[in-house]
Amino acid sequence: MRLDAALDAYLRHITIERGLSEHSIAAYRRDLNGYLRWLTGQGVGTTDAITPAIVTAFIAEQAAAVPAPAATSLARLQSSVRGWHRFLAREGIKEDDPTGRLRPPKTPRRLPKALTIEQVERLLAAPPADEPLGIRDRALLELLYATGARVSEAVGLDVDDLSHGDVLRLRGKGDKERIVPVGSYARAAVDAYLTRVRPALAAKGRATARLFLGARGAPLSRQSAWLVIRAAAESAGITAEVSPHTLRHSFATHLLQGGADVRVVQELLGHASVATTQIYTHVSVDALRDVYITSHPRAR
Repeated sequence: MRLDAALDAYLRHITIERGLSEHSIAAYRRDLNGYLRWLTGQGVGTTDAITPAIVTAFIAEQAAAVPAPAATSLARLQSSVRGWHRFLAREGIKEDDPTGRLRPPKTPRRLPKALTIEQVERLLAAPPADEPLGIRDRALLELLYATGARVSEAVGLDVDDLSHGDVLRLRGKGDKERIVPVGSYARAAVDAYLTRVRPALAAKGRATARLFLGARGAPLSRQSAWLVIRAAAESAGITAEVSPHTLRHSFATHLLQGGADVRVVQELLGHASVATTQIYTHVSVDALRDVYITSHPRAR
């Protein structure tokens, strides 16, 4: 099969059958388009002509690039290539999988960075409470910290997703739904936004069911939500790095520090594997170790 046709088949598969997010599909498309351009440059025009040696040469060339790629980027690229070839072999498009013996590069474990509770409180209080967009921003930040939602999940919420009292329906990766509780602070912030701000914003744009709206009435984008978080961090005087996932990391870390079971946190975060959630236990252990070293008279 021609390379472009094989790629189109795979992208349809991950879109329709696996239900991956637009963000994930775009990442696969970007990685694999680069791979196909490289194959074409090597004179490879069909899937049957791809051998293990060719795949190995591609990965080696990418690893040796200048400047050197990050280990995580190389691992993601290799994962994209392996996923495509596994699909081709499974569907009978190609007889064998040339990536069968390919081993992913080892990536250093990066512990998620969480804010302290005091920093979170400053962050949540940063947006001005007497301005319409400030009220919206407070609702967004409170909801992110109260539920551990990804930024993409929060901006994808509809008003009806909040119609279940003190719980919220979130749609995560692979369009999987989960139900998470919403604390009283977040609920009050969202109610203030819904009654005092959202109607005026909605009147400026086309009718939409999205919960969070921009200044012109259009659904709030992921990029705009990120700007809200960054502006709040600057206003709160937080010098630590704050990313779109910071409140999610803080949510998980503070729950575990408060005694929550790791499997409950796994369910709240929407992790498919508890191993992903357990990385937060290392953050908590590090905090305990720091307290021990600074507090115990014979710790050092």
